[in-house]
Amino acid sequence: MDNATRALRISCEYFPPKTEDGKHKLLAAHDKLQALRPEFFSVTYGAGGSTRSNTRDMVLELERRGSCVAPHLSFGGDDEGLVLELLQVYRDNGIRRLVALRGDMPSGMGGMSQMVYAAELVEFVRRHSGGHFTIEVAAYPEVHPQARDMASDVRFLKRKFDAGADSGLTQFFYNADAYFWFIERCRAAGITQQIYPGIMPILNYQNLARFARNCGAEIPRWLHYRLESLEADATGSREFAEEFVASLCRRLLDGGAPGLHFYTMNQAEPTLAIARGAGLI
Repeated sequence: MDNATRALRISCEYFPPKTEDGKHKLLAAHDKLQALRPEFFSVTYGAGGSTRSNTRDMVLELERRGSCVAPHLSFGGDDEGLVLELLQVYRDNGIRRLVALRGDMPSGMGGMSQMVYAAELVEFVRRHSGGHFTIEVAAYPEVHPQARDMASDVRFLKRKFDAGADSGLTQFFYNADAYFWFIERCRAAGITQQIYPGIMPILNYQNLARFARNCGAEIPRWLHYRLESLEADATGSREFAEEFVASLCRRLLDGGAPGLHFYTMNQAEPTLAIARGAGLI
């Protein structure tokens, strides 16, 4: 079955804007991204009052606009009572999806008894909410930066699924072979759930390189030099980046990936250009 006839799941990710202007721009981008007919939109999460409330408010705003929304959720620095309150707010407002993530503890809190790992969070949500939520979890084709090796990273992922997660969303990457090898390792470990590749548009190479170093994503050496050579050519850099990421999407889908999860950076046009190049719209 080719990509034009098989059902592909598309989803898009936002971060919660901190200003009114940012909110207006995100909502305008959200309207344009409806062209992709995403199954859901996810909104990232940060522990701490203002960031957490920004996530909640944007999730509820998008839900009011008729979109299926999956708020990100973690335990980092938040006690169980706060997380339970948030789960209840989401249930009361018709939210039926979550992205459950590991939460890093703020400095100075290392001695506290606190659930941190995503598998514990998935189990917590299932214990308190049953099957109400469809739960997505993170996966790392190029290995989590704190994992000992691929085998241990896959074992951690399996624990998330064994705890009740429904499917996975990967960290972004630019090497399709890394994804396919990762999927082979997951299947060999007994993971049967679908794992959706995360797609990051290339907007600013220096920012991307810094982000990639922090999260353990690899930028292939040849791609690094190609993007560096185009830094003075804004149009050429944009066109190359869009076509490169679109070709990555085509290869992933042709190789059997069940869909794509776009890290939109709260912008519509870069994701839509990639989607057009990949034949999705």
